[in-house]
Amino acid sequence: MIDLFYVNSPNVTKILIALEETGFPYQLLPVDLSKGDHLKPELVAGAVTGKLPVIRDNSPADGGEAMVVFESGAILQYLAEKSATLLPTDMRSRMEVMQWLFWQVGGLGPIGGQTWHFFKFAPLIAPNTDNTYAYNRYFHMFSALWQVMEKRLQDRDYLAQSYSIADIACFPWIAYLEPEEGAASYPNVSRWRDSISERPAVRRAYEKRASVNEGYDRNEQGMTLFPWEGLMKNVIVV
Repeated sequence: MIDLFYVNSPNVTKILIALEETGFPYQLLPVDLSKGDHLKPELVAGAVTGKLPVIRDNSPADGGEAMVVFESGAILQYLAEKSATLLPTDMRSRMEVMQWLFWQVGGLGPIGGQTWHFFKFAPLIAPNTDNTYAYNRYFHMFSALWQVMEKRLQDRDYLAQSYSIADIACFPWIAYLEPEEGAASYPNVSRWRDSISERPAVRRAYEKRASVNEGYDRNEQGMTLFPWEGLMKNVIVV
């Protein structure tokens, strides 16, 4: 059994998708952000980064004590290696996947999170502050990342040779937020996004995600499954 310390965020959704894709038995352990529970190592299997996701694999492959893994990219790699799926074994194909995985954790996620912050939360937190510069900076950077994906996907179905943890890593962020110019300006990314959204494991993950009681008032109640269908109005980024 794998425990996923859970909150509703794109980074945690990556792991939920991977667990559904790999078929490992798992349970969600909601973490109450409003109480700062993610900052208490004893409540997140001893992880000390103050961030989610965190997993605890109670049946690791080496038969030893429970394995605790934090950081979404590391967790995706761990699950792929444990399941022998979603990550090729030959050197060149594996490196192709790993490059796009690191591209996501180093760029698409952080920039997407900052973009959403200055779009949605900064005006609420600092209503008398001019956030125009930051807003424009991050939206332009986010658009640039979409442009990279658009070019990459012009002649292929997935970021690497086949569906992998690289696609799983990117999908929740592409599903979460569009650039200012809209997804219609990126037909290849939109095609990729729509195709992945039809995967049974992905749909199960999003259905599970919508049903979890995380212990605090969620502000996106009433959404349907995917944001580009007019679903997500207000969300929490972790």
